[in-house]
Amino acid sequence: MHCALLIFWGATWVLPDPTGAQTRFKQLVAGAAVAAALASGAAQARQFFRIGAGGTAGTYYPVGGMIANAVSQPGKIVVTAQASNGSLANVTGIAGGALESGFSQADVASWAYTGKGVFEGKPAITGLRLIANLYPESVHIVARKGTGIKSVADLKGKRVALDEPGSGTLINARTILATYGIKESDIKPEYIKPDQAGDKLKDGSSDAFFFTGGSPAGAIAELASAGAGIDLIAIDGPQADAIRKSDGFFSLDLIAAATYKGIGAVKTLSVGAQWVTSDKADANTVYEITKALFAEAGQKAMGAGHAKGKFITKENAIKGAGIPLHPGAERFYKEAGLLK
Repeated sequence: MHCALLIFWGATWVLPDPTGAQTRFKQLVAGAAVAAALASGAAQARQFFRIGAGGTAGTYYPVGGMIANAVSQPGKIVVTAQASNGSLANVTGIAGGALESGFSQADVASWAYTGKGVFEGKPAITGLRLIANLYPESVHIVARKGTGIKSVADLKGKRVALDEPGSGTLINARTILATYGIKESDIKPEYIKPDQAGDKLKDGSSDAFFFTGGSPAGAIAELASAGAGIDLIAIDGPQADAIRKSDGFFSLDLIAAATYKGIGAVKTLSVGAQWVTSDKADANTVYEITKALFAEAGQKAMGAGHAKGKFITKENAIKGAGIPLHPGAERFYKEAGLLK
């Protein structure tokens, strides 16, 4: 009797004859091919959608994680939030295809789309599209007690962290300093993230730092709770009015008393935080995540997950839009009766 020895995937079969060996081999290969095809089909059906958030000590990052958890749909859409340098880095990442979506200040998104502001002289990102306006971001100026800093004008000659290149905070800090007649050369600037700035403030090697984000912000709350001795500096009066006039995306804002332990109410400015994407993003995927964000379960998750979550509502979603809506998001807002 003729036998064939067949070795396949590390296992050995002794088959009765060559014909039988060939038959069994074909069956195994066919089965493996079907399994591979099914696995490939499942992978293709599942959509992966990244959100470029911000630094881990800010507000974008925890809100990004909260939204990703709320809108992900097992087996269909996997949404993840990842740390980034912030607004500018996110919109350029979307334009370059490194991100499917990201968070951005409303003014930065509008400048990117129109080629104005910080994008003057650069190619406009005309494919940028809005998924939703999220919540107001407050401009924080945090100063160490004992430095004599009581107003923005007092920052002159001081060691001031302005956040990293690519962040909306850096853009805002430069605008605010210029409005108060302060050049960057008039201060000792550092370009570091808020958590690093907070550490330097605590050990006395820095005097103040800027941060634009939803309040309460983790890095600032941690400083206040630890009794580090900090003040929040107001942005108000004629200078605040001038900033609002030059940048229509800013609004008057108030950081309420006790938002940060031991700190009273402070007048400042705020700008909208927005979730943006590319016109190349799959329309059905964007529709599904927008629908999930504003569904009952999504809204419960927003309200429970972060202090700024209560602002993430469909009623606020299309306010302050400085760029076109993504067709997938637009489809949802029409179904919800927010657009005709």
